[in-house]
Order: sequence, then C-alpha cells, then structure tokens
Amino acid sequence: MIDDLWNRFALSFYYNRQNTLNRQSSIYNNKYSFQFRVVKGKIALIISDKLSIENYMIGYLEGKLLKIEKDRILLLANQVGYEVLLPVIVFETLETKTVGKKLSLYIYYHQTERQPKPVLIGFNLEAEREFFQYFISVEAIGPLKAAKAMDIPVRDIARAIETNDTTRLKQLKGIGNRTAQKIIASLKGKMGKFALISKSEPDAMPVDEDFAGQVLTVLIDQLGHKAADAKLMIEEALKRNRSVSTPEELFEEVYRGETS
Repeated sequence: MIDDLWNRFALSFYYNRQNTLNRQSSIYNNKYSFQFRVVKGKIALIISDKLSIENYMIGYLEGKLLKIEKDRILLLANQVGYEVLLPVIVFETLETKTVGKKLSLYIYYHQTERQPKPVLIGFNLEAEREFFQYFISVEAIGPLKAAKAMDIPVRDIARAIETNDTTRLKQLKGIGNRTAQKIIASLKGKMGKFALISKSEPDAMPVDEDFAGQVLTVLIDQLGHKAADAKLMIEEALKRNRSVSTPEELFEEVYRGETS
C-alpha cells in the first residue's frame, strides 16, 4: 500500500514539477488520509484517520445539560462535553432548564484561520440558525457579534428588516445606524419566512407533498407554529390570493397576512 502511495505521489509530482512544490499534498482512500509534507528538504508521510478529518462539522446536538454559564452551556452528548455559545434569545429559553435535563440544539459551527479554535453557537429552531447564516452575511457582522446582537426574537428582527425599521435594529447590542442600514440593504426581501417564526413550541405533523404542504412543514417544523395555526394561516393566504402557485409565493402571502 505504501509503495503504491509513493508511486502516486511521484506521478503527481511529475505532472506538477514545472511549478513550485506545495508544502503539503494529500491522497485519500476510503479509510485513511495520507499527507506528504516537505520538512527540511525531505518528504514526510503522515497517515491519519480520514473520519476524523471529514466529520468535524457539527450541525445538531442532543444530550444532557452539564453546566450553565453567563452566555454558554456545557452539553454532554455521546460522552463528549460540548461548550455551546448561546444568543440571548436562546439562553432565555433555558430558564426552566436545570443541570441534568435533556436539551437539543441546532448548531452553527465556526472555525477559520483567524479563529482556529472551533466555536459552536446553538439555536432552538433550524430556522433561527438559517436566519443567523443570513445575518452574518452582512458586512462587518461576524458570528460572535451576531450572537451577541440577537437579543430580541428573530421574528422581530426579520420584521424590522422588511419594514426598514432602523430604530428597532439599533436596539440590538452592538448595532449602530450605519450597520442597521447595511442589514436592511443586504437582507430586505429575504426575511418573510423568518418573520413568521412563532413563539410557541412546534407540533410535528405529516403533510401532503404539494407546495402548500411544503410551506406547512416549514411553518411547523422550522418556524415553530402549532399545526392548527399553520393550517389556518395557509388557508387564509390561499383565499386572499388564489393565483399563488409556488412555496415562495405562498410564504409571501402568509407573511402579508400576518403583518397587515
């Protein structure tokens, strides 16, 4: 196996010899990662478990609450303790939770060259995490700043964006007038779905696979509406506008009905 790897590396080097040799080159098979690195003029072979490289992303955690701190928690999942940073709106929902209780969170995983230590940011709803990803796409708003800024419900932030309410946005921690204007310029027209997030707990319910069913699923599973309330919202939206034919159009009509 090692001989084969050296042959493959030599072939790769032959095709790339006209260019400067990269300080690191990788070859993979189904189980292992083989990395060739140039160390003091010599080529070193490093073999590692491929699974540990591919599966570092964390999108959801479910486990037992071990510790509650000012802005984060320690969550035990699969015998591993994960430190999870929580936006204020999520932290407030833990008021009824005590150490030892079960807890599940959707996770945004943050790691960059400037921030090599992984940071996990937790959310109660998948839609909250999705909103967060939009939020950090705005210039000058990084994940840590966004987490601190989310101190009012996502639905209220989304509605402020859609209605050009800079006064409301400036109430967010660390958000000034200029940043509030950037948020609106970047995200207006994309927030209708998030403005529909409910304050109530979600009820799971099977639905038909049509466009209204898709919207119903999102309203219940991602936005946290009761099944009966979500059905009523869709029925009223379809009565107001019978020309609706796509999930996107239906979301817009539901949103108009909720804000009118």
